[in-house]
Amino acid sequence: MKNKQGRRSFLKSIGLGTVATGLVPNGMVSAKDVANKKQSQLRPSSGHKYNEAYTGEHLNRVAFPIGGLGAGMFCMEGTGAISHMSIKNQPDIFNEPGLFAAIAVKGITNGAKVLEGEVPDWKKFGYPDAGNGGMGGSTTGLPRFKNASFLARFPFGILDIDDNDLPLKVNIVGWSPFIPGDENNSGLPVGAMEYTFKHTGTKAMDAVFSFNTKNFIRINDGNNSIKPFTNGFILQEAGKADKPLPTSFAIFTDQQNTTVDHCWFRGGWWDPFTMAWNAVKNAEIKSVDPVEKDAPGASLYVPFSLQPGESKTIKIFFAWYTPNSEMTYGEAGKPKVNCNPASGCCNSPSDIGLDKYDKDFNGKYYKPWYSNRFASVEEAGDYWLKNYDELKSKSSLFRDAFYNSTLPPEVIEAVAANLTILKSPTVLRQYDGRLWAFEGCADTGGCCHGSCTHVWNYAQAICHLFPALERSLRATEFCENQDVNGHQTFRAVLPIEPNTHTFYSAADGQLGGIMKVYREWRISGDDVWLQKIFPMVKTSMDYCIETWDPRHRGAIEEPHHNTYDIEFWGADGMHGTFYLGALEAFIAMGSQLKKEVRFYKDLHDKCRNVLETELYNGEYFIQHIQYTGLRAQNPATAQSFGGDYSPEAKALLKEEGPKYQYGTGCLSDGVLGSWMARMCMLNDNADRDKIKSHLKSVHQYNLKQNLEEHANPQRPSFALGDDGGLLLCTWPKGGQLSLPFVYSDEVWTGIEHQSASHMMMMGMVDEGLEVLRLSRNRYDGRVRNPFNEYECGHWYARAMSSYGYLQALTGVRYDAVDKILYVDSKVGDFTSFLSTETGFGNVVYSKSKATLNVVYGNIDVKKTIVNT
Repeated sequence: MKNKQGRRSFLKSIGLGTVATGLVPNGMVSAKDVANKKQSQLRPSSGHKYNEAYTGEHLNRVAFPIGGLGAGMFCMEGTGAISHMSIKNQPDIFNEPGLFAAIAVKGITNGAKVLEGEVPDWKKFGYPDAGNGGMGGSTTGLPRFKNASFLARFPFGILDIDDNDLPLKVNIVGWSPFIPGDENNSGLPVGAMEYTFKHTGTKAMDAVFSFNTKNFIRINDGNNSIKPFTNGFILQEAGKADKPLPTSFAIFTDQQNTTVDHCWFRGGWWDPFTMAWNAVKNAEIKSVDPVEKDAPGASLYVPFSLQPGESKTIKIFFAWYTPNSEMTYGEAGKPKVNCNPASGCCNSPSDIGLDKYDKDFNGKYYKPWYSNRFASVEEAGDYWLKNYDELKSKSSLFRDAFYNSTLPPEVIEAVAANLTILKSPTVLRQYDGRLWAFEGCADTGGCCHGSCTHVWNYAQAICHLFPALERSLRATEFCENQDVNGHQTFRAVLPIEPNTHTFYSAADGQLGGIMKVYREWRISGDDVWLQKIFPMVKTSMDYCIETWDPRHRGAIEEPHHNTYDIEFWGADGMHGTFYLGALEAFIAMGSQLKKEVRFYKDLHDKCRNVLETELYNGEYFIQHIQYTGLRAQNPATAQSFGGDYSPEAKALLKEEGPKYQYGTGCLSDGVLGSWMARMCMLNDNADRDKIKSHLKSVHQYNLKQNLEEHANPQRPSFALGDDGGLLLCTWPKGGQLSLPFVYSDEVWTGIEHQSASHMMMMGMVDEGLEVLRLSRNRYDGRVRNPFNEYECGHWYARAMSSYGYLQALTGVRYDAVDKILYVDSKVGDFTSFLSTETGFGNVVYSKSKATLNVVYGNIDVKKTIVNT
């Protein structure tokens, strides 16, 4: 927004700051009380409020992703700079390529400035080559605006800048389409930045706007050029003769009076950049024809005049196109074993009703989905320009509905911040349209490949926002990743094809997948899909039982690989709740299809008994470490990521048991399966009082306000020093092992969000908010990027557990099978966002009654059930 009053008007127009009122049943905290109390809650030592604009030092690390789901991105920084340019099918986190917009106001001293706020201090020193002055020709040395304020209203980033030198207020909006239910238009390789200038002076003003860029996609010994495009230009790189990997990046506007310089001055040292700035500084408008190759950079110019009080908006459109790659992950191309489609494994997506993902593509390397839709960057750019207004309108509908909420501001901030993961290179979408993802992004490549099932268990956003894409993940898990015996590989190869089966299944990933099939059925309402996938689900369920509970005791006790990248030996609460939830989901699906499920019901009852009697210590759920009396007999020789057992480790084995267990510890993930069950629309799968007691223990023992005295020899940068956070595990009653499971001393936002939302769901709203606030306090823009909750890599998928806050606080969920809207508020009256397979809108709960306001698509509600 252009000013504070404008921002307040904008927030008011979309419902922010308005709080539903009414009776509060059962003595619950009202949403009004929570919102009012937390709105005034400042982060420690900070003037920044949750879900409000970032200013001053809080702009330091702000980098807001812009791009399409699975299509690549760039980031709009809190100052307006463009960085993190990642358009070549992989991340490039520290790529700040030298794009900048500028304004030159004629007749004013110091009238030429880059349209950005001041350079953050961390860019002045402390990075590679800083001692040599930094990268030659960097834009950080150019004049810029003194004052800046950045507001995130996903998918829109809103920057206000001004400076005493100029009679201008400048508003910059960066965005790309995001429309729940429309994965295609939400996955375009495009972005935009709108620059609005308001004349605040008293005399008529003449100015020149320009957008300028180095040819940042050129490579050494490549074949590059800058070609014309209507009201803009295209940076092109055809690649080397022996490696033709073309990339194109189009920059253009809709202004008909645009003039283009297709080739900056060619020369040595910093000649091209210097001459480009000279043109900006002098308010020149340079028209230069394209050259055959090696143009250093290009600029476009738009002159305009303003009378006092007038405004002018100039839109800059971006489109990119990198149709090929050399990316392949996993054991692609190797001979496959135990794959027999006739036996219900290694099927194609069409076998389970996902015909639109059964495209004919047999390429060796990854190709992005958009290369199937567009033949060139010109086609992508034309589509972007022609459909811009409609796509913006629909994206605005989502923004307005999402932020039309009375939930606490830290909740809205956490959910929205992690939706940016869907625009990051963590997420890919291959040529046939199927989703494939990393766990997160390393600096220049994906981190931990293969839509890892035990990490993506936590992510609750895609299944509600883009349900068809979520079902494509289930297709991969139960088709290409599952063999004839039901063994499910937890990392998919890329391009997606039948997998090898040479390592353990992940118990939490595979059991969670069964619950997620149930969730996808309830979200889609597609009985045919359920009927088709159920045979593979049964094969998977039977494999889990025979592999980890061969005695049919109701306990996952054989060594089971899990999200901590190790194997637990013996029964534990975490996997006990997963087992219980998977059995419950299987029984419900089997009963719907009129299958015989008595064996699974008996096992379900045994599982619950083991969980509640053997694994509950009266306060929280623990692990019974066991490595004798099992089918797997020798931890020291078992396959593992933990490396061989040294002589010292073998001695420790005799004293404490296998390495990397948790035993008597209080595990923040200790009832994760119960949270998963509720997120998957299942009932509580264990005694509610015991589950709640465990969560109270997690809050009491694992939440630390300050970590200065906490020793973490593992990966401390997630939270350390005076940071607060939720430790993965503590041992409040003793029994800490010498070498507990790896990562046990760390803090992960994904686990903070799932634990906090589970607390809220169980009525522990204040405790959950305390966990959430400590988590988000670390991401206030000063040290960490508010829009990049990292774990094993940037934009880590587990953090999308934060989407669970919406259901946790409101109990709102829509069952498309029975056409029922459920409400179970933990905050009294509220207004909140709901997204379904067929549409999205707001649920308003007031005076024990719920109203659904659909703003996009349709949601067929036959009945509303309110738990009061």
